[in-house]
Amino acid sequence: MNKFVVIGVSSMLVVGAVIGVIVGVNKTGSGSSSGSGSEDVDLSTAGKAVATLCSPTDYKKSCVDTLSSVANNQSATPADFLQAAIDVTMREVEAAMNRTSTIGQGATEPVTKMGFEDCQELLQFAVDELQASFSMVGDTSMHNITDREAELKNWLSAVISYQQTCMDGVTQPGLKDQVSNEMLNATKLTSNALAIVSAISEILTAFNIPFDTSASSRRLLEATSEKEDESRFPSWLGAGDRKLLASSNAQIKPNAVVAKDGSGQYKTIAAALAAYPKNNKGRYVIYVKAGIYDEYITVEKDQQNVFIYGDGPRKTMVTGSKCNTKGFSTFKTASFSAMGNGFIAKSMGFQNTAGAEGHQAVALRVQSDMAAFYNCRMDGYQDTLYAQTHRQFYRNCVISGTVDFIFGDSSAVIQNCLIIVRKPMDSQQNTVTAQGRADKRESTGLVIQNCRIVPEQKLYPLRLKIPSFLGRPWKQYSRTVIMETELGDLIQPAGWMPWDGNFALDTLYYAEYANRGPGAATNNRVKWKGYKVITNRNEALQFTAGPFLQGSSWLRSTGAPYFLGFKN
Repeated sequence: MNKFVVIGVSSMLVVGAVIGVIVGVNKTGSGSSSGSGSEDVDLSTAGKAVATLCSPTDYKKSCVDTLSSVANNQSATPADFLQAAIDVTMREVEAAMNRTSTIGQGATEPVTKMGFEDCQELLQFAVDELQASFSMVGDTSMHNITDREAELKNWLSAVISYQQTCMDGVTQPGLKDQVSNEMLNATKLTSNALAIVSAISEILTAFNIPFDTSASSRRLLEATSEKEDESRFPSWLGAGDRKLLASSNAQIKPNAVVAKDGSGQYKTIAAALAAYPKNNKGRYVIYVKAGIYDEYITVEKDQQNVFIYGDGPRKTMVTGSKCNTKGFSTFKTASFSAMGNGFIAKSMGFQNTAGAEGHQAVALRVQSDMAAFYNCRMDGYQDTLYAQTHRQFYRNCVISGTVDFIFGDSSAVIQNCLIIVRKPMDSQQNTVTAQGRADKRESTGLVIQNCRIVPEQKLYPLRLKIPSFLGRPWKQYSRTVIMETELGDLIQPAGWMPWDGNFALDTLYYAEYANRGPGAATNNRVKWKGYKVITNRNEALQFTAGPFLQGSSWLRSTGAPYFLGFKN
């Protein structure tokens, strides 16, 4: 673990003067972060270094208690403090994992039992992300730490999402409250770590440490040159693979061929994934010939850089029918789950056939970072596409469903796609999105850009009778942006619907920019504090694939077409 010396011993004496600046910067977000209430403490009684680090956080007492031990080290640097914040969070998540496992022994309902099993898996994901964050801080020069801010926020946002999914999955009254209580310290400490990372530039200024802002600004380019520096490809992508994904399917030499009729190496996708080489260093390519593959597929966390392609999204399809009404948690209903980072799918179909009566029934769940889907289909009804965590990009895809059918807490840009709203059950209304951002500093959100939102044929004659909305707020800081998109007349004039009464209406961020079509008129939209029509082009720019996904550093290597800024 690298140590970094603070420049100038006297700098520690002036940080108190900068605390007010940091507090002012961080008042732009409203409310407390995880719905648990903020904590107040007199920071003047803490050491100046601790006060500086803790001033942007919502749970200041927890922060001070966490960092006070580090303050006794006179040579401690901001990196040491940040690592301490991450380390104690990691240990608390591990403790919460053990405590919730004990609580789970009292579960009686099958879905709740499955929810506790999910908790163990999800909280282990959280520990892994925290470990990666801890290591990154230790291995990065403080002068360049701002260039890693997006990466750290990406990982810490995922930790929050995993915690929330764990708590959401336990539905049995009494047990749910116990789990929430046992998770409280972990959620507070994660929020604090994210707050410190989000204010890292101000913190470094307070410590009189110069930092490099040029690298970060380079990532905000609206467009990229065709002569883009080759070093900006991900390190795992070999020179021979850099043209692979842009090639036609006929030119690609797969590592594994799947065919139901026996004409390939494997008859199932699961068998091809099982052959993934241990310690694989390059791209693992799976070609799936035309056919309906009725199997539940998971690309595991350690199966990174998998590229799977088919003969077309209506010819090569992965299907399943798990759903909530059959006793499965939402997390476990997915027909296909992509977890390993760098996952890419092309010309594939993913569907869940449980129908509207199945309620929550996921066709595709994605938690892979830097994941891309090109020319794919995701078909279902409620909860079709679970864009769970991390950075995701969808291009030239078809996504269909009814209730909350694009949901999750990832940073996702859905570009040039056809979004089809289907006919729901008689008692239901349609909502295209339900974004799950639970902390105001998370870097997550759903962006739908240059798409078309239209009704399916069965809904068309009823489209003005069955209400359809752009989305509703699943969590406190739900963030969704619809831009440059054609909205059919099925979209209600109000545009958006509440989740439950006034929940999140002041704290969400819902925005529309440069949309078109009969459903795009905004004069009768909701009057919520958190909703806005963007008129400033620069404000909308931050939600394009370049800055929002740091897309200039990885989208080119996926081989999919894309634009980093605006379409027009």
